[in-house]
Amino acid sequence: MKKLYILKKFRADENGAVTVDWVVLTAAIVGLGLLVLGTVRGALTTAATQISSDIGTASTKYVVE
Repeated sequence: MKKLYILKKFRADENGAVTVDWVVLTAAIVGLGLLVLGTVRGALTTAATQISSDIGTASTKYVVE
């Protein structure tokens, strides 16, 4: 009888369902972030290279000899 009660209680418990919802939501957010990163990666690389070049030029341009 006790085993039947434990089985009914386990089946009625919804705590695991909430955890599954959060896991699915988190996976969707991570996937969306990766998609956005993949889309803008080329532009970010170009911008970073240009900024690095500008900083290098600016720091050597004003060196006092």
